[in-house]
Formats: sequence, structure tokens, C-alpha cells
Amino acid sequence: MRVKVFQVRAGEDKRENLRRICSMLESSSADLNVFPEYLMGVGREGVTASYVTGLAEPLDGEFAGRMIDISREKGFAVVFSMFLRERERVFNAAVLADKGRVAAVYRKVHLFDAYGYKESRVFSPGTEPVVTRVEGYNLGLAVCFDLRFPELFRAMMLRGAEVFVVPSAWYRGPYKVEQWISLTKARAHENVSYLLAVNQASENFIGHSVVVSPWGYTLTELGEGEAVIELELDRGELEKAREALPVRNLLRVDLYRRWLENVK
Repeated sequence: MRVKVFQVRAGEDKRENLRRICSMLESSSADLNVFPEYLMGVGREGVTASYVTGLAEPLDGEFAGRMIDISREKGFAVVFSMFLRERERVFNAAVLADKGRVAAVYRKVHLFDAYGYKESRVFSPGTEPVVTRVEGYNLGLAVCFDLRFPELFRAMMLRGAEVFVVPSAWYRGPYKVEQWISLTKARAHENVSYLLAVNQASENFIGHSVVVSPWGYTLTELGEGEAVIELELDRGELEKAREALPVRNLLRVDLYRRWLENVK
């Protein structure tokens, strides 16, 4: 499967962001194209409740509709993020459009209430892991801060995930690049899966998008600025890694359930 990673900066104008994204996709021939979190936009004051409320759309709105259309026109899959309005709630969502259909919608489970931020003031939390199939691979979707919660990735692996796709907007700060690299490698290798973690590149976010192999080594890492890269995922490599390290067969789920029974 050919994958293309778009490490881009989202400005504050939603329609300009959409125009630019679609322009980039016009020249792509990859099977799977992946964009960062907060793709609809980042305001001058950041991702505030008032800014997000003004941009949020339903799945049948202009933003998602155009992304779905271009996936049909080009005959490929694209993972994009959006501020998803559903009745009175807004979710930080990752959407997978595949050849003109919505194959999956993941609503971010772990909201970024850390380092002085309070994403729960802006978004409602999701409640379910999401795994779907694209180009012969089982894809699991997560978003940014989810990387700090291995339970979600384990749950996706147990549901068959072989590739994790993680749109992100990882804020800058002390040791944040080191944490990003450590967590992306760990989530891939502990689940013996490929991982594509695609970050925004700006004064607020670190860039350094990565594609990590099931063996836990980095296939590619982008720098801080805007960049696009295309590469191929090798199913043979995935199968070799899972044969050598049969994590799924060695899990002691019976014990874990007992250990967690009284955890509040």
C-alpha cells in the first residue's frame, strides 16, 4: 500500500485550508493519504471553544463533502480531521474517506486536558475504538493525545488493526519531540503494527511526522517545516514481525480483567 503523509500548517481560514488541501491531493496517486489534526483551522488565539464552534460542521457539510468527493474522483483513501458537529455536541474527529464513501469516523476518546490545556471545554469525548479495512490492511484510527494511552491501541490491535493512523497537532514544549518519538515507536512495536503519525508544522506544533515499522524503527521522520513524503508499507515485513513476536497470542487478557476489576 502506497501511503502519503502531508505535514502541513492549518491557517485560521477554513475554506482556504480546504482549497489548499484539495490542491495537494490533486497530484497524489497514493493509496492512502493522511493529514494532521485540527485541519479545519487554528485560530489566532488557538483552538478555542468559540473558534471551533464557528467552524464545526456535520459530516454532510462542505468540508467533509469535498474530501469525500476528491477521494471518489481520484480513486484513493484519505484520512482527514474535522470539528464534527453532531446535534448539540462537537467532536474532534478523524474521518477516513475511501473512494467516495465514509469508511470510518473516529471521535477522539482522550481529550487533551494536560500541560495547561483543556480540550474538554471545546469537544465532547468519543467512546469507541475504530478499525476498518483499506487496500487489504486493517486500519485503526486515533488522534494525537491518544498516543499516551496504550490501552486504546491494544484494543484496536485485538480488533484486527495492522496499521495505526494518528492525525496529530502535538504542541511544542520541553521534551515534547522526545516524548513524541518514544510514544509513536512504542505504540507501533508493542502491537507489532505500522504506525503513521502525522503532525502539524507551525510555531505551535512540533512537526516531526513519522512512519514507524512493526519492528519499532522509524521508516521516515520529517523535520519541523511543512513537508510531504510518500512510501510503501510492506505486508511481508508485517507478517515477519508478527511471526517473530506473536504478542496477540501471548497476551494474558484473563489476568488483566481480574487486575482491573476493582480499579475506579
